[in-house]
Amino acid sequence: MDRHDLSRSLSAGLDEAVSAGLPGVVAAVTVAGETVFEGAAGVRAAGSAQPMTVDTVLVIASMTKAITGAAAMQLVEQGRLSLDRPAGEVLADLADVPVLDGFDADGTPRLRSALRPITLRHLLTHTSGFVYDMWSADLTKYLEATGTPSFTTLRKDAFRVPIMFDPGDRWDYGIGIDWVGLLVEEVTGQTLGAYCAQHLFGPLEMRSTAFAPTPDMAGRAASVHVITPDGCVALPPTQAEAPEFEMGGGGLLSTAGDYLRFTNMILNGGVLDGNRVLQPETVAEMSRNNIGDVEVASLTSVNPGLTCDVDLFPGQVAKYGLSFIINTERSAQGRPAGSLGWAGLANSYYWIDPVNRLCAVWATQLFPFASPMATEHLHRFETTIYDHLPSAA
Repeated sequence: MDRHDLSRSLSAGLDEAVSAGLPGVVAAVTVAGETVFEGAAGVRAAGSAQPMTVDTVLVIASMTKAITGAAAMQLVEQGRLSLDRPAGEVLADLADVPVLDGFDADGTPRLRSALRPITLRHLLTHTSGFVYDMWSADLTKYLEATGTPSFTTLRKDAFRVPIMFDPGDRWDYGIGIDWVGLLVEEVTGQTLGAYCAQHLFGPLEMRSTAFAPTPDMAGRAASVHVITPDGCVALPPTQAEAPEFEMGGGGLLSTAGDYLRFTNMILNGGVLDGNRVLQPETVAEMSRNNIGDVEVASLTSVNPGLTCDVDLFPGQVAKYGLSFIINTERSAQGRPAGSLGWAGLANSYYWIDPVNRLCAVWATQLFPFASPMATEHLHRFETTIYDHLPSAA
């Protein structure tokens, strides 16, 4: 691999993304633990002169999920959590969660008992029945009918929603890993952020990753943008008043470099720079198909301002590990089967390729999620990487 040529090609791709309208983009790639590309283009906020840089702090949204999953799996190793015992034995609010069984003629929700209890494995694999309202017309209708607050309010009442199907029956994306964050807090007596800082961010030297930014992080933060007819517009910073929980499914801020340290720990079987945070067999379990014959489903948006329709691997079956999507065939961009990955709502993406010992992060800060304006350049970035590898995997 000609690293100089790779770097030049990837840098040109970031510049093209900005020329096409993205306000700013940052990306980084490691191979066998060595950084082979790190770059940024554009600005942190549209209309500003502050450049996007490799140490820019990003809203990583659902890229948080894998970190919360790793925290939970540390507790599974210690016997403090179990993958397959009823999660309601640890957290009473997870016992006897009802299933939404439709609506009466007047719009009143009909609820029934679930056929089986929710487990940690269900929560980590998005087979628990919990969903996000932005991809669920039924949950949106339920929230309106009951006055239940939106999850973005960071009020604990937002957890008080039914599941949409019996646990284990199918895959649908939702707040399951936010519940995992509450399980971590329940058994440790710490906030999720405090636990992760002690047991993950500290050992992995992820110095710019937190649920609440330090002053230094705030000074390097990018704005999230929204696409308008006049181009991308920066949104003002928002913070829920008196947040009642730290969002284990989507609340972290981080940098591309910090997140690559986490992904390289997973790639290395739980250890990075001599600091072991997970056992190899734990990482192997997290990295395998944990949903059996169930398949990852595409997502149809009911909130186009926040997200487009989503199908990360069109035309192929995808599986799910313990907080990672797993492609079962080589992707159109060249990603080998068996790779791990996921994304964040503001169009941040990562993947872990064990065949080529490669980890990559590509991120902008833009709604709606999965917008072609972002994904077109993400796909070019990924294709360029695999075109430069010594041999196609």
